[in-house]
Amino acid sequence: MKDKAQQASPAMHPAVRETYGPADLSAEPLFAGGFINFGYWQAIALDQPLGEAERIRSQEDLYRRVLDAADVPAKSQILEVGCGLGRGCALALREYGPATVTGMDIHPDQVRRARAAHAETIRREPGLLRFVQGAAERMPFDHPGFDAVISVEAAQHFTDLGAFAAETSRVLRPGGRLALAGFFTVDDAPGRPGELARLLDTFASGLDIARPVSALTDALTAAGLTTVRAASIGAHVWPGWDLWLSRWWDAGTWPRNFLHAYEQHILDYYLITAERPRQRG
Repeated sequence: MKDKAQQASPAMHPAVRETYGPADLSAEPLFAGGFINFGYWQAIALDQPLGEAERIRSQEDLYRRVLDAADVPAKSQILEVGCGLGRGCALALREYGPATVTGMDIHPDQVRRARAAHAETIRREPGLLRFVQGAAERMPFDHPGFDAVISVEAAQHFTDLGAFAAETSRVLRPGGRLALAGFFTVDDAPGRPGELARLLDTFASGLDIARPVSALTDALTAAGLTTVRAASIGAHVWPGWDLWLSRWWDAGTWPRNFLHAYEQHILDYYLITAERPRQRG
């Protein structure tokens, strides 16, 4: 599998460019350990004090949930779309025995940070772990070469879910699987984007895009992927995330409205899986 030498990426929204560039969201204590996700809190006691160890565990567990859903075989080739600092890529290397892991991110600053954070692994075992710049809607790979495509809490930024689905289908090998975790509206009611913009600054600024989960599952089906499923995992995301937020934010402030939007059946957190059909004959 060769990377495309030259390929223009879709323009980044200014909020995305700032948040993952100069602002460096990964450096915020809110996202302890350099991960950037809300966490999967099923194995963590929420009636006990939460510290950085529990927070990091929640973020790692979200990756484990996604990687388990991808059902990656040993010695597989894994692509993460929207890899950030590559902490999830490193976890996949440690725990899932792949042949290679490729982390892809649209933001050049994130790619640079990921390469710096994992420089020793890259130096010690060339080819095992790499980070490339590329967009979800236009991936810089010429041929199908991945056994699994994963994505953790990045799809809310993708400008075109249809293009992402088509690219995922293109880069997966026959029999390869997609596993994606992210938040979407529960339906396509016309008022949902406005509701979320009023509740949450990230939707008002354009950093996050309000779309129903069916927009992604329909796009994956249209791209030729099969066994497309979306399962709510919000019960193991939103309460723990809100409790962690309470260390910095009071009730009634906008970040605490993620839980409110979930409780009002406006927004939920989903695990989406799909497979590229195997070739017949």
